[in-house]
Amino acid sequence: MINNWLDTIWLIPCYSLVGAMLSIVWFPSITRKTGPRPAGYINILMTFVSLIHAIAALTVAWGQPEYSLSFPWLTVGGLHFNLDLQISAINVGAIVLITGLSLLAEIYAVGYMEMDWGWGRFFALLALFEAGMCSLVLCDSLFFSYVILEVLTLGTYLLVGIWYNQSLVVTGARDAFLTKRVGDLILLMGVVGLLPLTGTWNFSELTQWASKANVDPLAITLVTLALMVGPMGKCAQFPLHLWLDEAMEGPLPSTILRNSVIVATGAWVLVKLYPLLALSPLTQQVVIAVGAATALGTVLISIAQIDVKRSLSYLTSAFMGLIFIAVGTGEIHSAYLLMLSHALAIALLLMSVGSIISNNITQDLTQMGGLWQRRPISGLCFLVGAIGLIGCPPLGGFWAMLDLISHLWESYPALAELILLINGLMALSLIRVFGLIWGGKPKQMTERSVEPLWLIVLPMTLLAGFVLHTPQVLSSLAIITDWSIVTSPEALLLLGANMAGLTTGAYLYLNDGIAKPIQLGWKGLQNFLANDFYTPKLYKVTIVGLVDGISQKMYWFDRFFVDGVGNFFGLATLFSGQNLRYSTFGQLQLYTLTIVVGIGVLLLLLFNRTL
Repeated sequence: MINNWLDTIWLIPCYSLVGAMLSIVWFPSITRKTGPRPAGYINILMTFVSLIHAIAALTVAWGQPEYSLSFPWLTVGGLHFNLDLQISAINVGAIVLITGLSLLAEIYAVGYMEMDWGWGRFFALLALFEAGMCSLVLCDSLFFSYVILEVLTLGTYLLVGIWYNQSLVVTGARDAFLTKRVGDLILLMGVVGLLPLTGTWNFSELTQWASKANVDPLAITLVTLALMVGPMGKCAQFPLHLWLDEAMEGPLPSTILRNSVIVATGAWVLVKLYPLLALSPLTQQVVIAVGAATALGTVLISIAQIDVKRSLSYLTSAFMGLIFIAVGTGEIHSAYLLMLSHALAIALLLMSVGSIISNNITQDLTQMGGLWQRRPISGLCFLVGAIGLIGCPPLGGFWAMLDLISHLWESYPALAELILLINGLMALSLIRVFGLIWGGKPKQMTERSVEPLWLIVLPMTLLAGFVLHTPQVLSSLAIITDWSIVTSPEALLLLGANMAGLTTGAYLYLNDGIAKPIQLGWKGLQNFLANDFYTPKLYKVTIVGLVDGISQKMYWFDRFFVDGVGNFFGLATLFSGQNLRYSTFGQLQLYTLTIVVGIGVLLLLLFNRTL
């Protein structure tokens, strides 16, 4: 029976799919008498079953060697497509994280979307996300991983645009979908180009092939660069980062999952592809450059945002940039720790600000303030999430950052210093959000703010407790073995960067003597950061402008040439028909008869005169 927990691990995505299919019954257009609530309760139950199964499987898998399961799917033209699953402690642990956060997000959604009638669609899409992520974690095939990523892209579009009667929501869903499609298209090129080189799409077989590969450097560089672009889009990295900002138009419970685990699916695939990326030094350098540019750029952008959800969204891109740096430098262990600490901390941060948005209506930081006395639970949870995200001992973010910096200090000292700077700026950004919401004096939008429903507070406090106990969990799993490292020079530097960011942010945003909002001396720089480096405008004058120009020329060609030729033949046919219609209405016969009669009369007259 115990072995069946692992042998039947493939059932976990099926639980979620069953919940999604059952939710269809409670779509408003089908069932109106019971209301939409049963859809939420059914999906919560199925997610709970998935979590129990995953925890039981983790207790069996921990410390055991990984193994594979294979299910034949299709054989075409000599190609054998098998659905291969890789089962290991890391994979099962990731499923525990996904299902645990999904369960908390779904309970949170019951309170947050209490009056919404779209429960059926919403919870069905959440279940689709959960099933897709669990399948991706188990999947050992790049081909099927690509298919799952496509499903997740579609789910993003549908979930962001769930309130389709609002124009901004529709625009955000469209932009998010199209931006991710750019990365997906280039990823598909890499997937197709990889098979002739390696003869396989399985990650485990690709790892073995890469260990003894002798391949053309140009070919492997082009393929790996294409493979990198897919995760770059999924992780919202420059220049494909705008979709995550646009996706903030969707419901906040879905944002909790999207910014914590869904966005990390790209990082997961990137880690799996690392053996191939290591074959091309140029690709590794590009991965590092993209991650460094995104991490530094987006953390600066987050400091200039006045929308609280967008501010945290850019921090997610920044943290994914750190994971790109870790993968590019070969620090896979650090990448896994970063994914874990980020998922827990950012989910808690979003739950905290979501509790404010739920009954304060606004998301504008300039309209908030003075909530510490009215909303202490939400404030404490936000602080726990902030400390858990940055490198502040002894929580998860500290161990992840320290692990990465310790390995980079010898070989990549400039990157280690950059990570210290980014960590300090993250601390400044988070304390800025805290100060603008919970610090200062109450404003009109926060005068009567109280803690929300217990369905919102309960998952938020449970997650806060887990974030606080992350070091104990990591220690019990033997991931943290040396606690003396907290006194190392790298740890002291990391702590110094934290203190610099936190004290600077506290002085600026918890000090009532400084007027808010804070204005930089150079207005152009502030506008540059607030407008996301003018990336949307850059898109409009480059990609959008190019597409628009081509579309205009195609419209002109279609309008004046294709339609012109068609209209010419149409007019010719119409003109001919107008002239020939007399032959079908009897008038031509009348004219002919008149002529014949006239000619006959003339002939008779001539004949009589001759006689």
